[in-house]
Amino acid sequence: MKGLLSGLVALLIAFGGGYYYGKHIEAKAQQEEVDRLNTVARAKEQALATAVTKTADALRNSNEKAKLVTKQRDAAIDSGALKLRLKASCPVQTTTDTASATGSGGGEARANIDPEVGKTLFAIAEEGDRAIQKLNACIDLYNKAVESQKEIK
Repeated sequence: MKGLLSGLVALLIAFGGGYYYGKHIEAKAQQEEVDRLNTVARAKEQALATAVTKTADALRNSNEKAKLVTKQRDAAIDSGALKLRLKASCPVQTTTDTASATGSGGGEARANIDPEVGKTLFAIAEEGDRAIQKLNACIDLYNKAVESQKEIK
């Protein structure tokens, strides 16, 4: 009986020691895996931050160039070097001679646009262009973020 009891105690001690050792090894392996995944996540986060910075810088440079072009164009409009014209037509024709009614513009009537109206039209178009560029930059960054997160799974 004493031998059976001491064998049972020895078995329990061996089982307890093995359980403790295995638990310790598993905890260590899990911590190593967590550390590895954290390192990967930090690298991806850094890459995304770099991508955001590059995209923001490119967008900022593009906007600065667009502002410079706008200033140059507005100065040309103000100085009269750039005249804005539209194709025009008149529903009422006062003369029967079609050659004199169309003018000397090659058979096509033209009308000058007020410089302020022209600058306003350009400003509206440029605002739309900037909004589209910002949206495209956001879409690109979103797609990069989604792709980087797919690799984690």
